[in-house]
Amino acid sequence: METFENIHLDLSRQPGKCRLAEHGMGWKAAGGDTWTMPSNEIVSAQWSRAARGYELKLHTRTMGIVQLDGFEQEDFDRCRHALKTMYKINLEHREHALKGWNWGKADFTKTELLFNVANKPAFEIPFSEVTNSNLAGKNEVAVEFATADSTANGEAAAGKKKKKSFAQVDQLVEMRFYVPGTTKKGEGDDEASGGEGEEMSAATLFYDTIKEKADIGEVAGDTYATFMDILFLTPRGRYDIDMYETSFRLRGKTYDYKIQYENVKKFFLLPKPDEIHHLIVIGLEPPLRQGQTKYPFLVMQFKREEDMEFDLNITEEHLKEKYEGKLQLHYEDPAHRVVTQIFKGLTNRKVTMPSKDFLSHHSQCGVKCSLKANEGHLFFLDKAFLFVPKPAVYIPFERVAHVTLSR
Repeated sequence: METFENIHLDLSRQPGKCRLAEHGMGWKAAGGDTWTMPSNEIVSAQWSRAARGYELKLHTRTMGIVQLDGFEQEDFDRCRHALKTMYKINLEHREHALKGWNWGKADFTKTELLFNVANKPAFEIPFSEVTNSNLAGKNEVAVEFATADSTANGEAAAGKKKKKSFAQVDQLVEMRFYVPGTTKKGEGDDEASGGEGEEMSAATLFYDTIKEKADIGEVAGDTYATFMDILFLTPRGRYDIDMYETSFRLRGKTYDYKIQYENVKKFFLLPKPDEIHHLIVIGLEPPLRQGQTKYPFLVMQFKREEDMEFDLNITEEHLKEKYEGKLQLHYEDPAHRVVTQIFKGLTNRKVTMPSKDFLSHHSQCGVKCSLKANEGHLFFLDKAFLFVPKPAVYIPFERVAHVTLSR
């Protein structure tokens, strides 16, 4: 048995005691829970310089990547001997690239993305940390990482990946890769492809590979409903909406988003004062991100006269068992009502309508106005003001100190 003191597990704030024994390994912080892993889980091990001294990185069969850091340089021989004799694993000594170059080669392994400079890794990105990826330009791919709030909210719903986000005051939330040139989709694959495949931009292939490896392209299970080409005023553009059991996905020409239903905190259905359109407003916490821009509200617009016939992709038994009284198999209503009812049934959120106590001079629920340079509409709800579409601003009455009216 080998024991090491002051070791951090998966970037934890608290150090603990790490113990290697024949049947497996364990780690425990003072006054905390014990983490254990059986010996047959470990596939390979690497030793490298890290922020807190030296790091032992373990690649496992089902638990992803396990990082243990805080080792001293002289611990290397003890670790190597313990791994060799107890687990029949060779400890590979890996040196990182220190040239400071920002160009290199990206290699995809089973569990992480390696960015190599002069055949040495500059940094690694575990796929379990990637929450989203988008084609930000013709040759640019944006990769978004788990934050503390998305981790806390998303972990239970996902029911699987353990995110390693121990958020500090400052945190890396996005990284962008410039990937020039074109490539053939089949290069490097098995010989059956013969090296011949459709030619596509290298950025698109990079993006597709990240989506597949990080398990963000598809959501487990079938779609319950898909709405095509829905007009969004915030963020602006047309998106397809795929609705699953625990989340929904927005698919646009440039951006893709996956949003857990439990991140939906508010839901509004508002008749626009032009008497032609209806707005559906969805409040999110944490907000949607596009680069530096945050979108705490999604705003969809539907024509009032547009009708929709819709059948849910769900069995009658499953509907009765889980959504009795919340959803129907068949809908035949105006489009804004159909979308609202399906969202309401799946998110379990109350739909807020404008207050019946307020009507404008033209007998409308909202009034046209401007917020700084942005034109929009101000709606009076029972407990708050809501300005839409951009920027969508929600002001509860209890936070209003005083109101000034001036011509």
